[in-house]
Amino acid sequence: MSAPKIAALFPGQGSHAVGMGADLTRTFAQAEEVYATAERTLPGLRGLIEAGPLGELTLTANQQPALVAASVAAYRAWQAHTGLTPMVAAGHSLGEYSALVAAGVLDLEAALRLTRKRGELMQRAVPEGVGAMSAVMGDPAVVAEVCAGSRGVVQPANFNAPTQTVISGEKAAVDAASAELKARGLKAIPLKVSAPFHCELMRPAAEGLSPELHAAEYGPFLFPVVANVSAELVDDPRHTAGLLERQITGSVRWVETVQTLGELGVDVFVEFGPGTVLSGLVKRILPGARTMNVGSTEQVQAFGL
Repeated sequence: MSAPKIAALFPGQGSHAVGMGADLTRTFAQAEEVYATAERTLPGLRGLIEAGPLGELTLTANQQPALVAASVAAYRAWQAHTGLTPMVAAGHSLGEYSALVAAGVLDLEAALRLTRKRGELMQRAVPEGVGAMSAVMGDPAVVAEVCAGSRGVVQPANFNAPTQTVISGEKAAVDAASAELKARGLKAIPLKVSAPFHCELMRPAAEGLSPELHAAEYGPFLFPVVANVSAELVDDPRHTAGLLERQITGSVRWVETVQTLGELGVDVFVEFGPGTVLSGLVKRILPGARTMNVGSTEQVQAFGL
C-alpha cells in the first residue's frame, strides 16, 4: 500500500485554551521539549499556557507564540508516535509559522520570537476602537465588490469558506460596508477582536516586523507549505520572509489554500493543536474530505489511517 497523503494544518488566533497541550508534555518527550523551549525563549509563557489566566493568554502578544508552541508540540508528539510525515502543510494566518516550523524551514525559537513581536506590533498598529472586523455570510464576490466601492479602509481579510468571508478595516468603513452587504441580502456579524487584522491598517506592523523577518534564517523545506497570501505551494526558503510580511496586510486565502491541497490528492487533513476550526472549514470547502484532529495525548495515541 502507498503511504497516505497527509496535509498538516495549523490553526490561528481564537483556537487557544488554558491548558492546551499540557497532557502531551506528560506523555511525550518531544512535546515536553517544545514547552521547555518556549519557556527558555519567552519566560513565563509556559505558565500562561498551562494555568492562565485566560485573559492574559488571550492577549495577542501572548496568544500567538502560545499557539505556535501548542501546535508544534502536538505535531512533534504525533510524528514521534506514528512515524508519519505530511506531504504538505498549511496554516491559517498565525498558523503559517507553525507550518513552517513543522516543515523545518523555521526553527522553533525563531518562530516564537517572531510571533511574540508580530503580536505586539499588530496590537499597537491601530488605536483601540478605530478598527473593526465583521464575518459576512454570502457570495464572496459581492463582499469584494462592496469593499472595493467603499470609502475608507475596508477589505476582505479572510476567505474562510465558500460563503464565509471576514472583512476588516476602519470601524466606520466596516460598518458602512456591512450595512450595504445587508441591503444586498447578505448577513454581517460584528466580531469581538482586539485589532483589525489582515488589512492595510496593519501596514505599521508589517513594516515593523520586516527587518526581523528578513534577518531570520530559513532552512530547506522538508515538504512544501501553501502560503496564505498566494494560495500556492512554496518550497524555496528565499521567498518565506516576503510572504510572511505580505501576510500581515493581505487576505488569508483559505478557500483557495484548501482547494490547492485537494488538487494535490491529499487523503486526509490533520489539524494539529487546540480546536477544530480548520477541520470544519475544510469540510465546508471540500465536502466529503477526511479530517482528523491531533491536540491531546488521547488523539495522538488513537490516530490511525
